[in-house]
Amino acid sequence: TRGTMGLRGLLCVCLVSLLALQAVAAQGSPTHSPKGGKAVDGVVIRSLKVNCKVTSRFAHYVITSQVINSADTAKEVSFNVEIPKTAFISDFTITADENAFTGDIKDKVTAWKQYRKAAISGENAGLVRASGRTMEEFSIHVMVGPRSKATFRLTYEEVLRRKLMQYDIVIKVKPKQLVQLFEIDVDIFEPQGIRKLDVEASFLPKKLAAQLIKKSFSGKKGHVLFRPTVSQQQTCPTCSTTLLNGDFKVTYDVNRDNACDLLVANNYFAHFFAPQNLTKLNKNVVFVIDISSSMEGQKVKQTKEALHKILGDMRPGDYFDLVLFGSAVQSWKGSLVQASPANLEAARNFVQQFSLAGATNLNGGLLRGIEILNKAQQSLPELSNHASILIMLTDGEPTEGVTDRTQILKNVRDAIKGRFPLYNLGFGHDVDLNFLEVMSLENNGRVQRIYEDHDATQQLQGFYEQVANPLLRDVELLYPQEAVSDLTQHRHKQYYEGSEIMVAGRIADHKLSSFKADMRAKEGQEFMTTCLVDEEEMKKLLRERGHMLENHVERLWAYLTIQELLAKRMKLEGKEKANVSAKALQMSLAYQFVTPLTSMTVRGMADQDGLEPIIDKPLDGMEMVGPRKTFMLAASQPAPTHSSLNIEKVPDQVTGVDTDPHFLIHVPQKEDTLCFNINEEPGVVLSLVQDPDTGFSVNGQLIGNEAGSPGKHEGTYFGRLGIANPATDFQLEVTPQNITLNPGSGGPVFSWRDQAFLRQNEVLVTINRKRNLVVSVEDGGTFEVVLHRVWRGSAVHQDFLGFYVLDSHRMSARTHGLLGQFFHPFDYKVSDLHPGSDPTKTDATMVVKNRRLTVTRGLQKDYRKDPRHGAEVTCWFIHNNGDGLIDGVHTDYIVPDIF
Repeated sequence: TRGTMGLRGLLCVCLVSLLALQAVAAQGSPTHSPKGGKAVDGVVIRSLKVNCKVTSRFAHYVITSQVINSADTAKEVSFNVEIPKTAFISDFTITADENAFTGDIKDKVTAWKQYRKAAISGENAGLVRASGRTMEEFSIHVMVGPRSKATFRLTYEEVLRRKLMQYDIVIKVKPKQLVQLFEIDVDIFEPQGIRKLDVEASFLPKKLAAQLIKKSFSGKKGHVLFRPTVSQQQTCPTCSTTLLNGDFKVTYDVNRDNACDLLVANNYFAHFFAPQNLTKLNKNVVFVIDISSSMEGQKVKQTKEALHKILGDMRPGDYFDLVLFGSAVQSWKGSLVQASPANLEAARNFVQQFSLAGATNLNGGLLRGIEILNKAQQSLPELSNHASILIMLTDGEPTEGVTDRTQILKNVRDAIKGRFPLYNLGFGHDVDLNFLEVMSLENNGRVQRIYEDHDATQQLQGFYEQVANPLLRDVELLYPQEAVSDLTQHRHKQYYEGSEIMVAGRIADHKLSSFKADMRAKEGQEFMTTCLVDEEEMKKLLRERGHMLENHVERLWAYLTIQELLAKRMKLEGKEKANVSAKALQMSLAYQFVTPLTSMTVRGMADQDGLEPIIDKPLDGMEMVGPRKTFMLAASQPAPTHSSLNIEKVPDQVTGVDTDPHFLIHVPQKEDTLCFNINEEPGVVLSLVQDPDTGFSVNGQLIGNEAGSPGKHEGTYFGRLGIANPATDFQLEVTPQNITLNPGSGGPVFSWRDQAFLRQNEVLVTINRKRNLVVSVEDGGTFEVVLHRVWRGSAVHQDFLGFYVLDSHRMSARTHGLLGQFFHPFDYKVSDLHPGSDPTKTDATMVVKNRRLTVTRGLQKDYRKDPRHGAEVTCWFIHNNGDGLIDGVHTDYIVPDIF
């Protein structure tokens, strides 16, 4: 049911995600099982253990679950866990009947070949799907033999980031049945010493939690143990249902006796910088708020509530202003004013009274906010020592003023010039979070999604609290150049109360004695300190924690480096992006992390088609949901060879329709191409492909050029496509704005900003963000829709679509339509080449279908790889709407609707 999303048939959506902690047996009638646990359909979770070891902020988690099938027949069992989005999976193993099936991490390009085949075959290939804000779900289903057991073991790692004075370890607990041996064991080692340690279990009453959870900390070590018996898990003494359903959260912080916290092991170092007892800096802050019409309803209500609370938290020494942008841009004061009681009250009144207005002039709003901060720093010397901050909230894309994203990024960079950070808050799922993230990264800030939910006000206020109290400006952590290399980010525009700056790197051989760290920053005045390595202390720490500490420092450095490379590549293009991606991939493989550039396959497991499962790390905002796929555990399972994967190759030849609309028909036996135009009015729907044997069809509706001159033909384009497979109740409506699955029955809607894999029965749809989508029909054809975006200087003034046939050899012989009739061989002859009415072009006589036509040699364009410029294709042009080449006349192909 998880994969249906209200659709008939099965749907597999690979969008992006969260990971939670579950271990679930197949559903069925509960029966008694040994040792007091409860079985579901003969399957019982004997044990579920979460072991978390934290060493200097680097957390290493191992989740182990043993499932027993006590029935006399094979049973399906599943292993579902949620892990933090920021974590990297590093290992996965299933053990059954003394056979081990282990994960193998490889680059995503290699895994993609299996993935593509797997997805077409119906496999839920990427075993990750969205389930919350900060977590990703991992899920796998396997068949366990009668009277057998299976043990699952998942390992993942992450660096804990300090926020609001603490580090958070969140473990999702959701076993869905009573577990004989349930355990959460958290072991923390912090060389600075642990200052506080707290535990919350959202699923337990506080009194019961105090009885069941054991916690202790002393010096460098902290420990949390939660090991409820079966009776303690029950919702009532006679119930077979479990209490365990929610978050198990461990929070801690370390001592801050001095600013120096250096950790060195095996020629790697980690430096943690969070000085205490500093005076809070006053700040200059401008809030830039989207008031376009899409903010209507709860969004604007919650935004106003959050601003009221934020204004209430401003300190008297702070200065601020508000900028609103819809179609137009307006500011409250137009310059910074002090956060006096009178000004704050006036600002609250302004916030309460503003109304929504039109489109989204994001560029104008940002530039106005930047201008206000820049002018204040230049004209008011008393504000020059304040920490300046720009915070923007928007829920949409730029639609007014400057709308080209590349130009907006340049405008913002050029205006800020590195003087202060820009924090972007993206409200809801329609916002282009990647665009906002690049903008923040380029300007020393970060992005955060605000989820449309009842607590959006608290989310906004919670973000502000993280940046509300700047302590230092222009922070630099400096190390001797001859002693260190491969440093992670060590310059920060501002340091905020309750956070921590973390730097890691390599130390050159034999340079440990000269290794030191200098810290410089501005705290109203210059702030400087130096840290030196105490070699004896380092040796003592290694003995105390053992070799785990040594390994953790290097893996912490690798984790931080990969995260920073993944962020950096977002800002780059071309060769620079390729180089950074290659480095991130090389490190992901070297340290065996599942990152957005790698995937994990599980050797020795296969579904009924012989396909291995693939574990993926999705992108933010994406999700994978799909038909549940069950894998068999075999004694040995050969990995699929490249030849067995039957990968679809995009042919060099082109058959399709694009632009005004030009039909291109490749004739392979002639190694040549024919082309023709169809001139019809906007609104007309044309039949492109129709297979009467299966009912499969593709129809396209024409749109006009919005800037066309009255009375003059300015060209028409495809603005709406309908792809249908009635045998499986599949319909796909494609426009330049949205992709809608089964629109007649309220199916899900995707935008071209999504990266998604959708499967319904035998049809697979792949959406490639902002570029194209591919539709593959099992035992049918493969088709591509290309998205054409309008760009500055384009002769076309609205977005449109191109449609191409990548594979048609499995379509039935009766397939017809303006394109479909050419899917099977036909013959023609060209003779009598001579200059035509246009002396630059050659005319000829073509004999086709017993008709004699005058045709012209010309050029058309294939836009599959480059939607803006296209690649030139030489073809014989058939005049008069393809008359003589197509069966009948072109008006025979006009149909009433895209479906």
